[in-house]
Amino acid sequence: MVPSQSSVWPFERGLFFVSIIAEIVRGDRSGAFGTRRAMRVRGLIFVVLAAVANLPAAAARAHETPNDVTVQLLVRPAGERLQVFVRAPLEAMQDIDFPTFGAGYLDVARADPQLRHAAQVWLADAIGVYEGERRVAPLAIVAVRASIPSDRSFATFDGALAHLDGAPLAEGTQLVWQQALIDVLLEAPIESATARFSVEPRFGRLGQHVVTALRFDNGAVERVFQLDGDPGLVPLDPRLSQALLRFTNQGFAHILDGTDHLLFLLCLVVPFRRELRTLVGIATAFTVGHSVTLLGAAFGAAPTALWFPPLIEVLIAASIFYTAVENVVAPNARTRWVLAFGFGLVHGFGFSFALANTLQFAGSHLLTSLLAFNVGIELGQLLVLALLVPALYVMFRYVPERIGGIVLAVLVAHTAWHWLIDRFAVLRNFHPSASEVTAAVIDSGLPWLVGALVAVGFASFVSVRLRAARRG
Repeated sequence: MVPSQSSVWPFERGLFFVSIIAEIVRGDRSGAFGTRRAMRVRGLIFVVLAAVANLPAAAARAHETPNDVTVQLLVRPAGERLQVFVRAPLEAMQDIDFPTFGAGYLDVARADPQLRHAAQVWLADAIGVYEGERRVAPLAIVAVRASIPSDRSFATFDGALAHLDGAPLAEGTQLVWQQALIDVLLEAPIESATARFSVEPRFGRLGQHVVTALRFDNGAVERVFQLDGDPGLVPLDPRLSQALLRFTNQGFAHILDGTDHLLFLLCLVVPFRRELRTLVGIATAFTVGHSVTLLGAAFGAAPTALWFPPLIEVLIAASIFYTAVENVVAPNARTRWVLAFGFGLVHGFGFSFALANTLQFAGSHLLTSLLAFNVGIELGQLLVLALLVPALYVMFRYVPERIGGIVLAVLVAHTAWHWLIDRFAVLRNFHPSASEVTAAVIDSGLPWLVGALVAVGFASFVSVRLRAARRG
C-alpha cells in the first residue's frame, strides 16, 4: 500500500531540516563555515526549504489517491443515441480545486466549471464504446451534477435521467466536498439500438482499488457486471463465438496456473505412465468428476456459506496428500479411477470458484460457456500429460523407477501437507459446526447430485460386468 502524504510529510520535513543544518555546519574544508557568499546561499536555501516543509498538511492531502473507489455505470441505447450515466466520488477527481466555503463544504453555485472539467478528464475520456466493430464517436457531456452520498437515483435508468434533468443542489448546501458524488450523463450517436455494444472503462487511475458496477439494458436484454480496475473491452451482449473463446482460454490458463491441480494430476499418472489404457481411464474419471461438480455448482448445487471455499481448498490439499502417500505405499490400478473420480468431484468445486466472477461475461450462453471452460481445462490437462509422460520416461532412464517415484511422491506429499495445515488454519476462522455443514449440504441439493452419479456409475459397472460374463 502506498503511504499517504499526511504520514510521509512530517518525515520529509525532518529530512529537510537535518540535511540543511548538516550542510551549514559542515562548511568548507578549512573548518570555517565557508565564505560569506556561500553562507548567504545556504541561508537562502534553508529559508526556502523550511517554508516548503511547513506548508499545511492539507495541501498534500488534497491530491491523495483514494484507496477504494466505486463507479456506477449505466448504459442504454435510446433511439439514435447511446446514453451513458456515470456516478463517481468527487474526491477521486485529483488535481482539481473545487470551490468550497465554511468547513470545506462544496460551493455548488460556483462549482459547475470544475465539475464539467472533472467529468471530461476523469470520466468521459476514460470510456471507450464500440457498436459492433466500430468505435462510437467520443461521448459528449449532456448534464453534470454534484449529489449527496445518500442519493438513490442511480438505482434505475429513469431515476438517473430524472435526477440529471432536475434542479441541482440548492446554493448553500452543506456538503463536504470529499463526500460528494459527481453524476454525469454522456451521449453519443449510434446507428442501431439493437446493435451489439462493447464498453472499455478505464477508471483504474481513480483509486488504489476501483470497482465499476456496470448495468446494460437495451430493452430486450439486461446485463449486470462488476469489473475490477481496467478490465479491457467488455462485450455487453457477447456473441457465442466471444463466449466460447473467452471461457476456453480461461479454462486453459486456469489449469496451467493451478499448482495444486497439476500436482494432483502428477500423482495420478506417475505410477501408471506405461499403461495407456489405465492412464486414459484415470484421466477420464477425473474429467467426469470435476465436470459434474463444476456444472452443478454453476447451477446452484453447492453450499453458498462463506466456509465452503476454504473447506474445498482443505479437501484439495488432502486429496493431493492422500494420493502421494498411496503412491509410496501401494498404488492400485483397479481403484485409482475411483479415487480420481471422487477427488475430481472436489476439484470441480475448486474450478467453479474461478468462474464465480467471470460468468457475468457469458451473456445468454451460460451452459455453452461452462462447457467451453471445461474444454479449456481438458486441453490444458492434455498438454500437461503430453509433456509430463515423456519427461518421466526420460527421468526414469537415469533414475530407478521405484526410487524416483517415491522421491516425487514424498516431495509432493510434503508440499501438500503444508498446504493442508495452512488452509485448515484459514477454515478454522469460520468455525463451521457439523450441523451447519450438514444443513448447508442438504439444502444445496448436493447429496442428490452425488447419489445420482453413484447410481449411474454402479449401473454402468454392472452392465459392463454382465456383458463380460456373457462373452465368457
